Amino acid sequence: MIRLKNLDQIARIRESCQMLARLFQELPAQALEGRSTLDLDKWAEDWIRTRGGKPAFKGYQGFTGTLCISINQEVIHGIPKADRKIKSGDLVSLDCGIDLGGYFSDMAVTVPIGIITPEEKKLLEVTKSSLAAGVGAVRIGGRVRDVAVAVTEVVKPNRFGIVHQYCGHGVGFSQHEDPQVPNSVSTGPNPRLAAGMVLAVEPMINLGKAEVRVLSDQWTVVTVDGKKAAHFEHTVALLEDGPEVLTLLDGQSL
Repeated sequence: MIRLKNLDQIARIRESCQMLARLFQELPAQALEGRSTLDLDKWAEDWIRTRGGKPAFKGYQGFTGTLCISINQEVIHGIPKADRKIKSGDLVSLDCGIDLGGYFSDMAVTVPIGIITPEEKKLLEVTKSSLAAGVGAVRIGGRVRDVAVAVTEVVKPNRFGIVHQYCGHGVGFSQHEDPQVPNSVSTGPNPRLAAGMVLAVEPMINLGKAEVRVLSDQWTVVTVDGKKAAHFEHTVALLEDGPEVLTLLDGQSL
């Protein structure tokens, strides 16, 4: 069931999103070569808690981290570990949510570490552009499939793989809500977009093929062909006068 939010509730979700956006102003610079992903996770948890929030992912369905830290062929849901060190040449995807007084936000970026290949730079550019296109397709009276069409139009000419087994989602009252917001065109549910919806739009794009699998830890999603992936995400509210990207700070752009 899709749960619509009123203006007061969206204002509370916006506060959570703005806190998360401020975290992401600092977080990429903390992804240092040689740092463990667990140390980075602890830094993020401390940042959130000292400002009155709670890590939305920690403890959710048994997940142990504040951040999902997914490196290279890991697409999403990477578990922070003390023995996992960030290296030059890595693509590090950072996904985080904040629970601020019962209102939830969600955001992700992929950060290049040191020198990466031109193809990997292109992957990051295309994935970020596909997020902007997907967000641009969120409008009252449209359909969730419009997001998938917009993402596909950006990604397909570049021959990257669009992950279809995982997708965006509603957010705000909890970490994950209806509706699902796919990034690839399918025959699944295609509800109409309405004022009061709050959506997490999050393209997951692979350097190679689209297919992914889950590791034995039951969390980490990796590309089947072992090629690298990228992931970007914003939380968007549909207001009567148009959509608002809640995880952008004043002066920022997609």
